[in-house]
Amino acid sequence: MKAVQDYIRTIVDFPHEGILFRDVTTLFSDPRGFRMAVDQMLHPYAGKQIDKVVGLEARGFILGGVIAHQLGTGFVPIRKKGKLPGATISQEYTLEYGAAVVEVHDDAIQPGERILLVDDLLATGGTAEAGIKLVERLGGEIMGCDFIVNLPDLGGRDKLKAMGMDVHALCNFEGL
Repeated sequence: MKAVQDYIRTIVDFPHEGILFRDVTTLFSDPRGFRMAVDQMLHPYAGKQIDKVVGLEARGFILGGVIAHQLGTGFVPIRKKGKLPGATISQEYTLEYGAAVVEVHDDAIQPGERILLVDDLLATGGTAEAGIKLVERLGGEIMGCDFIVNLPDLGGRDKLKAMGMDVHALCNFEGL
């Protein structure tokens, strides 16, 4: 029987030379692999009170929408700067290849709401850290951070754990 990581392809030298890009689109395109990944991402949070799922742009939208549907909760996108209409709050962060800014609508999360943060991949943890900060600035409580892939050599899990986060990933890929 195939495991989740068996559905993920590696693309060498993307987006820069020396990078091994872990491409989850091959997982998403396979109905068994996609269902397996979503079911495994849901498992640690079954029976826990989650009010909303936050998905990080862009593959976190795919996962977050499905997971929110399965949990019977709302979904909140955290997007790159300038992509959301209406009033937003912003957070700058660094990632493995540079710096960026993400935003969320300033009314997307109410104080005290319990949030599950979702994305496809955890590398340095910069994007997830920015998402956590946005949720917390709006008064939300992060119940967990849920990923398909963890890249342990880049230290993201350690960064999020140091912030007191519960971090769940379906598989690890060594290397950059």
